[in-house]
Amino acid sequence: MRKIFVLALIAATAAPAIATAQTGELRRDRAEIRHQQQDLRHAQVRGDRRDVREQRRDVRDARQEYREDWQKYRRDNRNVFRQRPYVGPRGYRYRVLTPGYRLAPAYFGTRYVIADPYRYRLPRVTGRQRWVRYGNDVVLVDTRNGRVIRVYRDFFW
Repeated sequence: MRKIFVLALIAATAAPAIATAQTGELRRDRAEIRHQQQDLRHAQVRGDRRDVREQRRDVRDARQEYREDWQKYRRDNRNVFRQRPYVGPRGYRYRVLTPGYRLAPAYFGTRYVIADPYRYRLPRVTGRQRWVRYGNDVVLVDTRNGRVIRVYRDFFW
């Protein structure tokens, strides 16, 4: 009985540390992307084609690494991405959205806005942009005009 209790305590203290490590890793990956983009801008200003090509490759590699880490986080934390069935506004019928599509205001009302995007490791929003749930997708919407900016398909399980 004592062994089970000790193992439970170890698991309870190790789980938050692992989650924090994953968050730190994602944060470092985002910082690496910003750094690589800055290097690319410097190479573009200097005008050396070989440097620009090399920096573009570095930016692409940094983004790929971030995607892989984020997908690993999503795979390891399935319960965070498990939601209740989606009930859309009156007249809702699912269609595949693409950037530029205009959503009606009912689709980005308070009922559908994701209040804590950081919980899902979604990128930060600025100004009047909001992350909105649309079916099992997550959509970044400009609330001034309803335009879709970005779509993550099959985001929720």
